[in-house]
Amino acid sequence: MQRTDGRGTAGFAQRSLWLLLVALAVTMALLIAAPMLRLALTSVFTENGVSFEPWVEAFGRSRHLAALWRSIVLGVAAAALSCLAGVTMAWLVSRTDMPARGFVSMTVVATFVMPPYLGAVAWLLLGGPNAGWINKAWLALGGTSQLLNIYSFEGLIFLVALYLFPFHFVFAKAALDMVSSELEDAATILGASRALTTWRITLPMVLPAIIGGSIVVFLEAITLFGTPALIGIPAGFTVATTQLAQFFEFPPRLEAASAYSMALLALTVALLALQRAWLARRGYTSVSGKGGERRPTPLGPWRWVAFGFCVAIGTLAVFAPLVVLLQAAFSKAWSAGFSIANLTLDNFRYLIFEHRSALQSIWNTLLYSTITACLAVLAALVVAYANARRLAPGAGLLQTLCTLPFAIPGIVLAVAFYATFAPPPFSLYGTGTILVLAFLVRSLPIAVVQAAGSIRSLNPEMEDAARVLGAGRITVLARIVAPLLKTGMIGAWLLVFIGATRELSTAIFLTGPRTKVMSVLMLDLSEEGNFETLAALGCLLLAVACVVVLVGQRVAGRDFMLRRS
Repeated sequence: MQRTDGRGTAGFAQRSLWLLLVALAVTMALLIAAPMLRLALTSVFTENGVSFEPWVEAFGRSRHLAALWRSIVLGVAAAALSCLAGVTMAWLVSRTDMPARGFVSMTVVATFVMPPYLGAVAWLLLGGPNAGWINKAWLALGGTSQLLNIYSFEGLIFLVALYLFPFHFVFAKAALDMVSSELEDAATILGASRALTTWRITLPMVLPAIIGGSIVVFLEAITLFGTPALIGIPAGFTVATTQLAQFFEFPPRLEAASAYSMALLALTVALLALQRAWLARRGYTSVSGKGGERRPTPLGPWRWVAFGFCVAIGTLAVFAPLVVLLQAAFSKAWSAGFSIANLTLDNFRYLIFEHRSALQSIWNTLLYSTITACLAVLAALVVAYANARRLAPGAGLLQTLCTLPFAIPGIVLAVAFYATFAPPPFSLYGTGTILVLAFLVRSLPIAVVQAAGSIRSLNPEMEDAARVLGAGRITVLARIVAPLLKTGMIGAWLLVFIGATRELSTAIFLTGPRTKVMSVLMLDLSEEGNFETLAALGCLLLAVACVVVLVGQRVAGRDFMLRRS
């Protein structure tokens, strides 16, 4: 007779959980390990067998090496500027009496929501050498030549840093919020000035966060595609990502692209290894072991100067670009400026009712982002819970595997997915499935880190009580753990959703005519020079993101995008 008692049911649930973990492990190996292995093999295997010809083709030309070096310079310069802006703003918000600190934090959130390539489009309208608003205003005020030219390498550095500084802000603010004022008070008692105390005490305590933020910004900078394509290609220079795109021009040279991608992957791994080695030799903990009391540093009259600095950055990153995008979206011709006669809704009408792929791209973006967010949160919850409660011997390894994509640049992942899943037997190129899988791999680290942080704060007593009463692990996870972690998981879902809607580096090589997403369509419109329609599409994307952020603040708290678990 079949057992139907509580123990039998719990045993079945335990076996089901094991099967689920095994299925997740196989899936993650297929989605993460297999593409990386295929990428490495493709770089040395050709139709004629083992060969280093792909490496010679990838690195045998000076312009290919120059593009790679230009990316490194871009990453270093952008990380330096981002650190200057992000860490300064984080210190002002976290440790001083600067006014309107909540407003400044919301400005950082708005900068994160603004996709870098959309911000770059806005700055083409602001800083273009001929018709850009800033240059036109400068000439109207009596200037004899253009004030700035955004189509330059310096302009690219500025734009990349402008939209990546939120990473430094989030990392530094999370660390500063945990640093006690006790050590700073001791330094002040011994005669140290506020500036010296901040430089010698506060900043060294948050140095790991600053280094972590700098590495993230560097890696994001060297793997961005949209902004370098918008700025660099018209200006006549390439970086590593735009050079990779040239390898995919007809006829595609997948072997050379794979070899070139390996350089970016090696650079990423080397940076992360250096970070670990650097931090391992030093200690950054306070002797009390607790956050302790934190009192704001009085800035006196300088508090308004500090606020003006933050507003200036917010104006450059959000307010001015948003104004010019709205003007272009509702204009017959953006260069004609503000006037009643120039206002129109035709750009939105054209997008929704006449454009051959705009409406489809909007639907694709929402659909793929929703599916990605659901899959990422579900997988992260199961993996993080299994690891936290030691439910399976390999749970820790599985969680590590899920966070590995953090070290894989998005464009490298796209090349690896193309090499693995485009040919038979998968034949997924140009399908929605390959985009969802790529977005899922890109977003898993965010979801897993959020889930792991939430589960660590959860007392297991209620789970133990349910287990005593005969509930299986899956029942406990679904009926107790998930409801208790609802706020954190909703926050993770929203973060993944927003990230997927703005993903371009991964989508650019994997999208097809019927699976085009909004980010890729924006790039197409920019190449056509149709800035009015492009601005309208960007406004629609920002409207979706704003709704998501408002829902997130209502459900998961005002700072759900600024938390670092």
